[in-house]
Amino acid sequence: MEKLIIQGGNRLEGRVRVSSAKNAVLPIIAGTLLASTPSKLLEIPNLEDVGTICQVIESLGVKITRNKEDNEIIFDASTLTATEAPYELVRKMRASFLVMGPLLARKGEAKISMPGGCAIGARPIDLHLKAFEALGAKIDITEEYVHAYAPEGLKGTQIYLDFPSVGATENVIMAASMAQGKTVIENAAEEPEIVDLATFLNAMGANIRGAGTNVIRIEGVPELHGATHTVIPDRIEAGTYLIAAAMAGGDVFVENALPEHLKPVVAKLKEAGVTVEEDIDGIRVISTGKDIKAVDIKTLPYPGFPTDMQAQFMALTTIAEGSSTVTETVFENRFMHVAELRKMGAHIDIDNRQAIVEGMPRLHGAVVNATDLRAGAALVCAALTAEGTTEIGRLHHIDRGYDDFVGKLKRLGADIVRVDE
Repeated sequence: MEKLIIQGGNRLEGRVRVSSAKNAVLPIIAGTLLASTPSKLLEIPNLEDVGTICQVIESLGVKITRNKEDNEIIFDASTLTATEAPYELVRKMRASFLVMGPLLARKGEAKISMPGGCAIGARPIDLHLKAFEALGAKIDITEEYVHAYAPEGLKGTQIYLDFPSVGATENVIMAASMAQGKTVIENAAEEPEIVDLATFLNAMGANIRGAGTNVIRIEGVPELHGATHTVIPDRIEAGTYLIAAAMAGGDVFVENALPEHLKPVVAKLKEAGVTVEEDIDGIRVISTGKDIKAVDIKTLPYPGFPTDMQAQFMALTTIAEGSSTVTETVFENRFMHVAELRKMGAHIDIDNRQAIVEGMPRLHGAVVNATDLRAGAALVCAALTAEGTTEIGRLHHIDRGYDDFVGKLKRLGADIVRVDE
């Protein structure tokens, strides 16, 4: 078992480049299943989740060629044969369920095991299945598998999502891109990752309009071809470095960060008294690590405050002056990091989906564990400012979503090492 050992107190300075977005690259890789000719994806981050989705794609018969030096991957789905994704891979990661839409569109059938790989909430797949049924698919569900089939093809229709689910929106866009006729998705998710997927699919020959708004219109086409695409920067990775610099103190320029994707995070950092400067090619944060002001945050679907930044921002409020309130509205089990932050001296009380954080001057080092991906990032941010040494275990969670996390922080001046116990 590996762990991180972090000695707190070092000021962070320099430039750090954000990798491509995990939450964009996974659906786009699933989308390569739709093409009858090869697709090339550029600047692919070295993440555990990317490895898992690639294994899922390969298990379906897709030929994958990797250029590790240039972080490029070519996906040749002309060899797509299977329609059943193996249980042992899908259970590792929820995003594996995103292959159902493309398989239904391309092959008229998909059999996927119930998705796993997420500890932060139920994330039910019923929105996906209701939408597939509206498109004309028949659904059979057992305790272990979901079997969807549409032998006569999918038919365009009007779909209203009860909640603007990112995964359901992505799955439906991919399924509808090759359905007969026109599909309209209302109450669609508006995240930048949705826009990036639509941009990729349109480059493949799809006809998708309205991505980034809550109404998306798709005119189905009979066939899609491969395309070359560079995935957007990871706004959550960018936000994590902004928080790290704000907590540890320093002067850090986050390259490749898109300010328009981070408006609520930047606004709350400024409200907390942190200096944030937006530039055409990134975001600069300047902080003493002290005199942080208490702020209240409430997670909401995009363009609201992102749930994937809640844990990191809560870490910031633990050293703020005064009382902060953190309200989680998206996932019902996303306060697991609270117990770990308490080990470091944080004063946090939980009432249902609301956390009250009483700020204090300093945290102290402790032995803690990453309970999920963003919780792990929050603990790293906290450790960078804590007095003494912090040990963070269960690093596989962090590896799912941060490319070269340790190396990037080291180059900014952090005292952080990864060791094998």
